[in-house]
Order: sequence, then C-alpha cells, then structure tokens
Amino acid sequence: MLTGTLYALAAGLMWGLVFLGPLLLPDYPAALQSVGRYLAFGLIALPLAWLDRAELRRLSRADWIEALKLSAIGNLLYYVCLAAAIQRAGGPLPTMLIGTLPVVIAICANRRNAGRDGRLPWRRLAPSLGLIALGVACVNQVELQALRADPQADAWRYAGGALLALIAVACWTWYPLRNADWLRAHPDRSPRAWATAQGLVTLPLAALGYALLWGGMRLVDNPFPMPLGPDPLRFVGLMVAIGLFASWLGTICWNQASQRLPTVLAGQLIVFETLAALSYAFILRGHVPPALTLSGIALLIAGVLWATQVKPEPATTAQTQPLT
Repeated sequence: MLTGTLYALAAGLMWGLVFLGPLLLPDYPAALQSVGRYLAFGLIALPLAWLDRAELRRLSRADWIEALKLSAIGNLLYYVCLAAAIQRAGGPLPTMLIGTLPVVIAICANRRNAGRDGRLPWRRLAPSLGLIALGVACVNQVELQALRADPQADAWRYAGGALLALIAVACWTWYPLRNADWLRAHPDRSPRAWATAQGLVTLPLAALGYALLWGGMRLVDNPFPMPLGPDPLRFVGLMVAIGLFASWLGTICWNQASQRLPTVLAGQLIVFETLAALSYAFILRGHVPPALTLSGIALLIAGVLWATQVKPEPATTAQTQPLT
C-alpha cells in the first residue's frame, strides 16, 4: 500500500507538468501541443524499446491493440482537450475540474471492479470523497470569483474551456480503469515495458496528426509558422521534457501503482496530479494562493489520506458482475 501510494505521488508530480505547457505556450494551438508532446514521447520510446525488447515480444496482437486504444484516448484526445481548456479558461479552473477525477473514478471503480479488487464500503469511503469534493469546490469558488471580477473576461470562452475539461475528465476516467484492467490481468509483465509499448503506438498516431495539422494549416493559409512555431527552442524543450517525464516516466510510476493498489484507491490518488498542477500554476503566477484555495488544497490532502486507510472488503456474488 505504501509503495503504491509513493509511486502514485511520483506520477502526480510529473503529470502536473503537462498543465504548464499551455500556459508557457499560449500562442501554440492545443492540437499542435498534443501531437508535439506525443511525438517526443514516441521518439523517446524507440531506444527504450531496445532495452525492453524481450518483454515487448511477449505482447500479443490484442495487447498492441489495447495499447493503441489507451494511447489514442488517454494520451492524444485527453491532452488536446486539456490544453485547449487551459488556453481558454486559464490554469486553475480546468485543473480543479480534472481534480474531480478521484471522485468520478472511485464511483465507477467501486462497482465495476468490486469482484477483482474487493469493495470499499461506501459508508467508510464517503468522508474521503466528501473532503475531496469540498476541496475542489473551494478552489473552484476562488476562480469563479476572479472571473466575475474581471470586466474583460469572456464567459463563453471560459464555458468552452470548462466543457473541454469535462471531456478530458471522461477520457481520463476511462484510461486508468482500462489500463489497470490490463496490468492487473498481467501481474507478471513489466510496467515499464507497457509504458514503452504505449509510447511506440503513439508515435505513428502523433506523426500522422502532425502531418495532417501542418497540411491543414497550409490549406487554409494559416499564418502560424509551422513546423515549430514562433519559439522553436521553448517548444521543443517543453515537448521533450513533458514527453520524457510526464508521458514515459510518469506512466511507469502510475503502472507500478496500478499493480499494487485497488483501482478505486488508485483513482483517488490522481489527486496528486491536481495538487502538483495547482502548485506549478501558482508558482508561475508568482503569488501565494488565497486562503480559500489553501483550504481547498488541505481538504484534498485530508481526503486522500483518509482514503488510504480504508481497506477493501470481499465482494458478494451479486457485486462481482463488472460494468462495461
């Protein structure tokens, strides 16, 4: 339990970096940031695949198809929506909407995976879920107050950002559940090799997306300077850093956590990503968060700590039917 929690913490710290890209590259289209990040991830995975070649040879055709699905939805589609949401609504609002993931995943996993992982009793899980939800509400309230106080704020743009963030939530509710299914079904497989496999199948998807985006921009005479934009060094540096730390190393740590923890608990530990992203966003802003935001962060931490103390109970026969 402790080792799995520490792996989830490490994954969250690295995944929080993905929220910085749209803030540091506001002039770059969200789609370009997504395909750029995963193109870097795929290129990084190529030499790593040589190290894991024995494990990768063990993967079946069905395994590669599953890795392709996970990469398309949990990587490319998720990050397109997230980057676009951050560019439209700023950092904290999408971050806190993503922060609802622990609650959403816990609710889904506690029924879907009860037969495999055991069932966390709702009466004992409810206080932690309540603390997490209250923490999300506190931080979100601060951002909504700032929105109302800004006369130049575009409410429709913010609403669009919130909608895109909700689509990202849907993508990342599906991803950890399906990813954990594979990892728990293959406890003898290397989590590192599985992360590398996802990087390998992401590479052709990202390369195709990059080519289509470039061609589409030329077709409509978009003035954006492709292929690397107006600040090539910053763009390439950020894409490589995010691809290495968030996409590959973060996925390895999350895979290690997913093999050790019940899915319903691992889902709640995604809150570490939210906390890291908020910290990075406020460091970038250069000021200390207001008291209500700090209170919300404290509630999130308290909710996670509470959840780690809840032990799964064996599911009854009626509860072991998975939901698809």
